[in-house]
Amino acid sequence: MLALAAPSLQAQAIYRIVGPDGRVTFSDQPPTSTGKATALPPSGRSAGAPASGSLPLELRQAVNKFPVTLYTGDNCEPCNSGRSLLASRGIPFSERTVTTTQDVEALQKFLGQNSVPVLTIGGQRLSGFMSSDWSQYLDAAGYPKSSQLPSGYRNPPPSPLAPLSKPPEASAEAAQQAAPPPPPAPIPDNPAGIRF
Repeated sequence: MLALAAPSLQAQAIYRIVGPDGRVTFSDQPPTSTGKATALPPSGRSAGAPASGSLPLELRQAVNKFPVTLYTGDNCEPCNSGRSLLASRGIPFSERTVTTTQDVEALQKFLGQNSVPVLTIGGQRLSGFMSSDWSQYLDAAGYPKSSQLPSGYRNPPPSPLAPLSKPPEASAEAAQQAAPPPPPAPIPDNPAGIRF
């Protein structure tokens, strides 16, 4: 009897399948077509996905409906206060740092401003830190007032807002290595020396 039950106790593989049309499906069967498939770990989520599956139901529902993102800068005391408020309430959030000129330009383009901190809760955007306002919006989104995070939960590490670009030295070296343009061809039978 135990021999029959053993295969069902093992973790079954889950496949994330991206079809030729871009549709994503999940299945316990490997793909039979030419779509790209990724076998997910037994937790059912990819390695880069947030760990919302391990969160309590109330918190998981709030995270799925109204994800929280904090935009911060260097040496920003209001940013530190905002981060502390989110941590003390046990709010899972992602943090995007605004440190380079490209980050500031991306913030201006994305949010229409260039000052931090900015907190987004779903589609709602809060500029500047005011504890009472942030708490009111988090309450309205369904986040619990006190931490319900499982022990050992860690938010993803902060990441820059703008993608890192190649250093300008590489393009300068490529320009130096380019061959100089060929000299102009001589103009035949032009005694006046007029060039067009």
